[in-house]
Amino acid sequence: MLRRVAQSGADIAVLDSIAAAYLGPWLWASEPPLPMVGMLHQPPGGIDYGPPRQPVQAWLDRLAYRRLRRLLVASEALAGDLRHLGQPADRIHVIPPGRDVAQRVGPSPGDLRQGRRTAFLCVGNWVERKGILSLLEALAQVAPEAATLHLVGATDVEPTYAARVRRRLGEPDLTDRVVVHGPLNVEDVAAMYQAADAFVLPSLKEPFGTVYGEAMAFGLSVVGWRAGNLPFLAEDNREGLLVTPGDVRGLGVALQRLADEPDLRQRLGQAAKIRASARPTWDEVAALFFEHLRQVSAST
Repeated sequence: MLRRVAQSGADIAVLDSIAAAYLGPWLWASEPPLPMVGMLHQPPGGIDYGPPRQPVQAWLDRLAYRRLRRLLVASEALAGDLRHLGQPADRIHVIPPGRDVAQRVGPSPGDLRQGRRTAFLCVGNWVERKGILSLLEALAQVAPEAATLHLVGATDVEPTYAARVRRRLGEPDLTDRVVVHGPLNVEDVAAMYQAADAFVLPSLKEPFGTVYGEAMAFGLSVVGWRAGNLPFLAEDNREGLLVTPGDVRGLGVALQRLADEPDLRQRLGQAAKIRASARPTWDEVAALFFEHLRQVSAST
């Protein structure tokens, strides 16, 4: 395949991390016919697989990455993962997603508070690493009149986990306190950001955490575990509230604080919007990406 690409007159090839494992053995056995750059959105082995796939894919990914001139990665957290795995630091360059994801806002979803003091928004599929169950347990600790939680995201990705989420939603202490919206289009998600008071997603693994950045761009404080890339996007008590991973009680305390202290929500939200606005737009990201390709092509 790469030989056909080279014969077509291409100067350089980009290998996405999703496809790296498939080319790993071939790239280990032979020098590619043209310079190659990696575009990585996940660590070797991915983030949603377990044994036996994850370790095998990680090994195959690393075989492929040995032949690449540069590794363009989506976040500082991912760059750190790769350095920890022994990738040379001078080959790793961070190119984050653009901040201007939701440029059009859909119709207003109405009053998300539903008679309570605060509307919390969570955007994430019902998969275990997203921590939806931990969020529900934390919400159960919050005073019933304090907050309504809105869940946006696919509910059928991990059926066994989703069944546990549904059972927890059916318990009396969460009755009428959580609204499940399912997956929404980009414009409707933007409208949810605009109508919410704060954003919460206790995810353990996010190579970038696009939804955190989107929420911050809409002026929402963010709440989540001090894990993945979130600590590179928001600082605790500055743009959001970051909690030790697994500390469900601490997560509940953070939600209660935001529900009780509108001035805190406003301060964190304003700081979040300012920080988000400093990140590059998609046009700037594209320019940086192609500049890296030109540099690699010119160096051959």
